[in-house]
Amino acid sequence: MFQFPKSTEYGRRIAKQKFYDNLTVNASLKKIFSEEISSIIWRNKFSPETINLAKGSNVSEIEVLLIKCNQPSIDNRVLQLIDREISFHILFLLEYNDRFQAWIGYKEASLSKADTFKVNRYYNTEWLKAEELSLSIDGLSLDAVYDNFVRQIAGDKLAVESGTDLKQAIEESAELEKLKKQIATLGTKLKNEKQFNKQVEINLEIKLLNRKLSEY
Repeated sequence: MFQFPKSTEYGRRIAKQKFYDNLTVNASLKKIFSEEISSIIWRNKFSPETINLAKGSNVSEIEVLLIKCNQPSIDNRVLQLIDREISFHILFLLEYNDRFQAWIGYKEASLSKADTFKVNRYYNTEWLKAEELSLSIDGLSLDAVYDNFVRQIAGDKLAVESGTDLKQAIEESAELEKLKKQIATLGTKLKNEKQFNKQVEINLEIKLLNRKLSEY
């Protein structure tokens, strides 16, 4: 598993209750949080004080949280809750039965409320053995390192051309997923449609969407 510089090691345990005891969290999410997570350890802290990287314009710190799981899956809402309560950018490392996953969300400041963040979506690796999971620290600033963490973890889920802005790449990737879902839905609809004129209309829609898809 990736070994980050010793200067970034933090090793502090965080009580699970910290993330929901003083918040308006519904009972269902609190139950999921409690059942899915065994413990949370603040594993590493990337900042100008702990590593030779410049503070970024968007990213001032990157926290690495090791989450020991009780099952081989996690509800995204659990990560969102943690992300909402920690104002810094987070790299999640999940552990279950001696296998690991890296998770990261594209986290940006909310335009509607000061000092709050939103995560549009999460990317994650497969469950891997410790020696199979690696991440490199690429970049001279925390902005660059964070962006490269997202790119490495997202892999081929993120269609990125050289020099493409990360936010733009994520938006394009989301649009691609949306188009593919629309095409799949229309394909199912076409199979079930009995009227010829309706079949023609659906076929035309599929062709238009495929043409749009090919432009990316």
